[in-house]
Amino acid sequence: MDVASTPVALHQYLNGTWAEGQGREIDSRAAADNSQVLARGRAASEEQVDAAFAAAHQAKKSWAATPMAARAAYLIAAASYLKEHAEQFGEELAGEEGKTRAEGIGEVLRAAQIFTYYAGEAERAAGTVFQSPRAGEQILVTSKPLGVVGIITPFNFPIGIPAWKIAPALVFGNTVVFKPASLVPILALRLVQALEYAGLPAGVLNLVIGPGALGDRFIANEHLNGLSFTGSTAVGRRLCAAGAARGVPVQAEMGGKNAAVVLADADLDLASEQVLFGAFRSTGQKCTATSRLILDDGIAEDFLARLITRLEQWTTGNPLDPDVHMGPLVDAKAAASAREGIDRALSQGALLRFQGKAPETGSYLAPTILELPTGEAGRENCAWREEFFAPILAVCTVSGADQAFEAAEDSEFGLSLALFTSNLSVALAAEQALDVGILHVNSESAGADPHVPFGGAKASGYGPKEQGAAAREFYTHTTTTYLRG
Repeated sequence: MDVASTPVALHQYLNGTWAEGQGREIDSRAAADNSQVLARGRAASEEQVDAAFAAAHQAKKSWAATPMAARAAYLIAAASYLKEHAEQFGEELAGEEGKTRAEGIGEVLRAAQIFTYYAGEAERAAGTVFQSPRAGEQILVTSKPLGVVGIITPFNFPIGIPAWKIAPALVFGNTVVFKPASLVPILALRLVQALEYAGLPAGVLNLVIGPGALGDRFIANEHLNGLSFTGSTAVGRRLCAAGAARGVPVQAEMGGKNAAVVLADADLDLASEQVLFGAFRSTGQKCTATSRLILDDGIAEDFLARLITRLEQWTTGNPLDPDVHMGPLVDAKAAASAREGIDRALSQGALLRFQGKAPETGSYLAPTILELPTGEAGRENCAWREEFFAPILAVCTVSGADQAFEAAEDSEFGLSLALFTSNLSVALAAEQALDVGILHVNSESAGADPHVPFGGAKASGYGPKEQGAAAREFYTHTTTTYLRG
């Protein structure tokens, strides 16, 4: 796979200038061939992280004073740049992260869409006027930026997730220090280059590339006014605790163990298609991916037969091949961890119901279905409890909607759930009963539109939701003004 003949040079972006890192040497390797180096450079040092925050702090007053329409114009220009380069950047994304070329291009275009959506904030309501009980007075509620916001993002959506954090942060008047996952730095560079092309003033956006430990330097920095994080539950909770100790607001999107519930009255052709998409697109490397499948026992065998028939036509291989449906996991370590999870699940009583074909080299893992014992024994299996972040689907059977909802709720996570039914009353009952941030009725568990709130319940999320109008809740605070002439 020839994604790039010469590795991309990795640099930090500090106060409007590209600079060599001062930390250890790092590289980014192709997901499908870990021997191929796609990018190389040096990580940021802790001192460079501090310099990034100092630059953002220096720029925050002038950026907050910039009219929102002017801030929005930078996003519009950056969106245009991303659309113009979508094919190149999408191929780089596929090579680096492992999702298919079509998915990679789609993610770059989604990032452009997100920038365009938040640019529209310049034409939306900026505050609220309330009636006062006193004559001659009005009460105004307006929003102000937090100040300097730290943004830490994961590997699985290397431009989509940064876009949905950085765009609202900037348009609402914050300056940003951004740390992407060190496994996938190329698309972080491309996103920053788009905003540099747009003419973003120095210091408003700063990029530091390096290991996860740099996140601790973020939370300790005196200039940090807010932190938005997407990643594991363990790291997210630690950052939330550290932020609370300092009085710094933290927004955290964390783990998921999302269920798809297929009831006896469901359209099984539709459900089997959507479950396949939810579980196996992007190689299962989505926080909203379907990893638990709950089937009504009356249709369980029929449904699995349909799903397996579809999977037998599912091709795993080079993500740049247009005939491939699923690429590799992000690296060999992730693939080894997923295989170990399958082995543990089997040792705990799971049955290997299906495993497809995949190349035996690199970071590939075939789509896998594990059937769990019924009842409590099955729900103690690691495949039911743990987030493997891989194309592994754990299946259990139940009898009726009540048992299905009980099984769906049997998780510490509460991000997304897909329900397949033709009964509107059951769908309405699910909306009331299931403690999840996102409920899909008759569609896959993965997917999020930029104009509506995104985020989870229980151990899946902390703080205000992301995207849509909800983003204002985190990236700003309100001032209530009692105005009398």
